[in-house]
Amino acid sequence: MPVNISTPSATFETSVPHRDMANALRFLAIDAVEKAKSGHPGMPMGMADVATVLFSRFLKFDPSDAAWPDRDRFVLSAGHGSMLLYGLLHLTGYPELTLEELKSFRQWGSRTPGHPEYGHTQGVETTTGPLGQGLATAVGMALAERLANARFGDDLVDHHTYVIAGDGCLMEGISHEAISLAGHLKLGKLIVLFDDNEISIDGATSLSCSDDQLARFAASGWSARRVDGHDREAVAKAIAEERATKGPSLIACRTIIGFGAPNRQGTEKVHGAPLGAEESQAAREALGWPYEPFEVPSEIREAWLAVGARGKAEHEAWQQRLHDVGEAERRQFDEALKGKVGAELKRALADIRQRFASECPTIATRQASQQVINAIVAAQPNLLGGSADLTHSNLTQAKGLQPIQAEDFSGGYIHYGVREFGMAAAMNGIALHGGFIPFGGTFLAFADYSRPAIRLAALMGLRVIHVMTHDSIGLGEDGPTHQPVEHLAALRAIPNLLVFRPADAVETAEAWECALTAERQPSVLCLSRQALPTLRSDCGVNGVALGAYVLIEPPGVRDVTLIATGSEVSIAVEAAELLAKEGIRAAVVSAPCFELFRRQGPIYRQAVLGTAPRIGVEAAVEGDWSRLLGADGVFIGMTGFGASAPAGDLYREFGITATVITEVARRLVSKPAE
Repeated sequence: MPVNISTPSATFETSVPHRDMANALRFLAIDAVEKAKSGHPGMPMGMADVATVLFSRFLKFDPSDAAWPDRDRFVLSAGHGSMLLYGLLHLTGYPELTLEELKSFRQWGSRTPGHPEYGHTQGVETTTGPLGQGLATAVGMALAERLANARFGDDLVDHHTYVIAGDGCLMEGISHEAISLAGHLKLGKLIVLFDDNEISIDGATSLSCSDDQLARFAASGWSARRVDGHDREAVAKAIAEERATKGPSLIACRTIIGFGAPNRQGTEKVHGAPLGAEESQAAREALGWPYEPFEVPSEIREAWLAVGARGKAEHEAWQQRLHDVGEAERRQFDEALKGKVGAELKRALADIRQRFASECPTIATRQASQQVINAIVAAQPNLLGGSADLTHSNLTQAKGLQPIQAEDFSGGYIHYGVREFGMAAAMNGIALHGGFIPFGGTFLAFADYSRPAIRLAALMGLRVIHVMTHDSIGLGEDGPTHQPVEHLAALRAIPNLLVFRPADAVETAEAWECALTAERQPSVLCLSRQALPTLRSDCGVNGVALGAYVLIEPPGVRDVTLIATGSEVSIAVEAAELLAKEGIRAAVVSAPCFELFRRQGPIYRQAVLGTAPRIGVEAAVEGDWSRLLGADGVFIGMTGFGASAPAGDLYREFGITATVITEVARRLVSKPAE
């Protein structure tokens, strides 16, 4: 059957009725959930009309190249409705999303997991499911598009970011941070399609929420309107008009959850459970879909495949424009997208490590980090810094790096405001978009605000760098609310996350090198407020990359091994010197990254840890230390919260001192002082 589908336009013409194309999406969702006996059919059924309009008339994409840099980004923030996305990807011709994959929905080894997973399923732009994060991640994508556009122009970078979000996404607190930042920056190529169905899991949204969402978004600088989500022309008109706005847009699409299920539509019963055989059949009769499960008639399938093929011509035109730009600009564009650490950056890192090793400064590791940033930003122009309103404490802004503003995206520094969670999610979106390596700062005590987005970065394998300063009771007088004690243990518990706690300036530079070269892992740099002495005068092997290494090896056989991180390494060194005077041979091990140390082979790990009794020292709760210390080891650190006092007083009162370490060491080795 002939289909006429051109470039994105609000005047879409096809001989296949819109109703049939949308129903194909509805019933693929119904059937997959029914076969799995698990899933969420309500949202895909309700938003099928909106999604059909978006994909067929507006979205710029090419299934033959899911990573085309200038494609529009589509984010299903309401990730529980994953079958809507899987159905769209299947029908438009993404090669990996076969019908068999849809039939394997939510099963082991399938490419159709319960919630969309980036890197697992072709065409999925970001992992979603934790509500609100998709929307906040999309803000980062839209921001990255504007930043890249400012550098490379409309010919190479000119695309939109579309989001389907539900009531839950807008109830989550992160939505406030995200919409506020997007409105402030006037991200005009961001369009959110709100599934305004007035139903949540518990029942009507009126049970818990009476917000005027349009007024809320408008107050943050968005263009906001409401349409009938089942009126295809109204939806198309709204999208076409919102594409022309100067700020971000919200289109509240009033829909019926579970549209077409006569006995369940419009109720919470259709949200998160299969319809059942009887209701599935009733929906088929109500919507005029007389086909077997997973059956899509050939003329409807051809129409959807034509939708998928529509972007190929635009993709080819973009490739020609890329070819036509100068060789230098094309190389710069390609290098930015690849995100590789270049030779110039490696030289800059080596130079500053050498400088730290030769000058041996006594400075806070946050200050050392600032010097590293100053050294590397010029060498790696796609580094993108920022802070959650703590720039002058985190020291994350390089000299001369201009802030990004709504009217000028040419800078390289983002003032995220007091929005730690929003910042972390936006950095995920920036990393997913490609072209930039984002880093952002806050206090380590506020890692809890960022944690859900850090977790998703680890799950997705994104190179996102979190600079978290004021890393212990060493920050002093601000007291226990700002003194992180459990945060190191909590962050180390996240799989695939690199947590660094460098001991001095040299280790800080090495930690930055590790974070920048970890292309499939996020990193957290935990940095001190207080000044620390430089402990190493060598800079040959990157000790941080080993996770842990012997800083001091005594002559002869060890009597005890002192293992420490960060600011406590210098305390351990002092203790080793005191013990040496008593004839006790103490080795000192710096362990800046537990995760990297676990990757080393058993021979290396044993050589570092030795067979002597071990003492661990860290101004935090014990957490994962037992894996390093063994059954007979002793941990010296925090057992509760901190207090408000000068740092020196706190270390003394909480017993994290060289004197305490020597007392414990004597007891362990049963060798009294002479």
